[in-house]
Amino acid sequence: MKVLITDHVPEQGIEPLRDYAQVDLKFGCKPDELLSIIGDYDALLVRSQTKVTKEVIEAGKKLQIIARAGVGIDNVDVPEATKRGIMVVNAPTGNTISAAEHAFALMLALARHIPQANALLKSGVWERTKFTGSELRGKTLGVVGLGNVGSAVARRAIGFEMKILGYDPFISADRAGNMQIELVPLEQILKQSDFISLHIPMNAQTKGFIGTKEIAMLKPNARIINTARGGLIDEEALVKAVREKKIAGAAIDVFTQEPTTKSILFEENNIIVTPHLGASTAEAQVTAAHDVVVQIIDVFNGCSPRYAVNAPLVSPEVMSVLSPFIKVGTTLGRMVSQLIEGQMKTIRINYEGEISSFDSKVIKAAVLGGILEGVSEERVNLINADFLAAQRGLSVVEQKTPSCQNYASLINIEVTTSKGKITVSGTVLRNETHIVQYNDYWIDIEPSGAYFMFCDHLDRPGLLGSVGKVTGDADINISAMQVSRLKPRGQALMVLALDEPLPAVRLKKLLAIPDLYTAKVVKL
Repeated sequence: MKVLITDHVPEQGIEPLRDYAQVDLKFGCKPDELLSIIGDYDALLVRSQTKVTKEVIEAGKKLQIIARAGVGIDNVDVPEATKRGIMVVNAPTGNTISAAEHAFALMLALARHIPQANALLKSGVWERTKFTGSELRGKTLGVVGLGNVGSAVARRAIGFEMKILGYDPFISADRAGNMQIELVPLEQILKQSDFISLHIPMNAQTKGFIGTKEIAMLKPNARIINTARGGLIDEEALVKAVREKKIAGAAIDVFTQEPTTKSILFEENNIIVTPHLGASTAEAQVTAAHDVVVQIIDVFNGCSPRYAVNAPLVSPEVMSVLSPFIKVGTTLGRMVSQLIEGQMKTIRINYEGEISSFDSKVIKAAVLGGILEGVSEERVNLINADFLAAQRGLSVVEQKTPSCQNYASLINIEVTTSKGKITVSGTVLRNETHIVQYNDYWIDIEPSGAYFMFCDHLDRPGLLGSVGKVTGDADINISAMQVSRLKPRGQALMVLALDEPLPAVRLKKLLAIPDLYTAKVVKL
């Protein structure tokens, strides 16, 4: 076997690979040179500098695996690699400890005013009273996002005798309890925490996660740390709060645009900034290299790598049947993730009808991917699905029922949380995804990238008109509507397809309508 490494990686990380393959180091390899030599190699190991394009993959006739020694895979054409049956792997946990320690370093720097004291003393001023700090012992740390890094931060906070509150709907209460974390709603974290550390991915749902409304809930002595992703915090609102002494300070390691040397955050002395140093340790780079080297060895030995970004190819005959249902599984997972309340415990997937006769692993991975895509930076596939679910303490149960009452095939998902159960079902009709059940109600929704509002209500005259008035006053168009009821004048479900999401103030007006119990907006 021959392995080509084109970006700088520590020798300690790649040393085990030399026992299994010929390792060639060509750091800084130009695109034309890479195209001319890649055909001789079985594996390619890169970091972020090398662009693994479609042309490179086409030229890599012998490639079995492309390894990225880091978290991101933006520089690898994953669809093209998947199309050609080439495994793509990364190292999503290689920087866990480094990122957690950097978050803690920023927390301590905030508590003890270390950067400010350092700068003033070096300028020739000895000043102590101005920099009276705060102990971490006995303080409350709110951790938002309990994935790998968030959990590592929480473990370290225990050593500092801090009380830990956690917010992450996609982790079981038992798992959090084992880590000595009290799971609470986000609002409680904002109101009670002395320090808040963010560890969630950046996506459409989390952009501006901490804005004016959330910052207004913080205590005057609260401090925010963001080592996750730029864009999670409204920077103008944060600067205004620090400037007006509404909060004590913040520490930011990540920015919306990187690299940057200009930011409104740089203007405030009580906001500490660092240039995305979370993973910048020698140990993290060695660990990331070692993690992907182990996976390259696994692939050479015919084993499944731990952090495969793309799933192994399913045979064309089976994929022709499963492909539409993979989309159904992903859509149902996304729907569930936006509708649930409380802490997730159990996910039950039932395959009914014709689909039950096929291997369901790839569909299960699609369901879990849809559920977790908003909270995990790791892609979920059939290789790591069980591992990621177990890591979060989630129980996943699969059932197969050969018969199906209403459809040729049906995928049914039942999610149990600390606040109850949600059931959703979907199928394929005319080769398109259709959501056909929500709890006890039969419906027919064709997801189209639109917003859908699910309203539980009492079936009574005039209620639909009252809802329409609220959306009309908000100048939001209803493109479609369905109503399903259990019995006349009884419990009913209204589903509205909206061109835009309904603002929070309008949702509040909706919920004030008599006999309308819930109103939840999801994007499908």
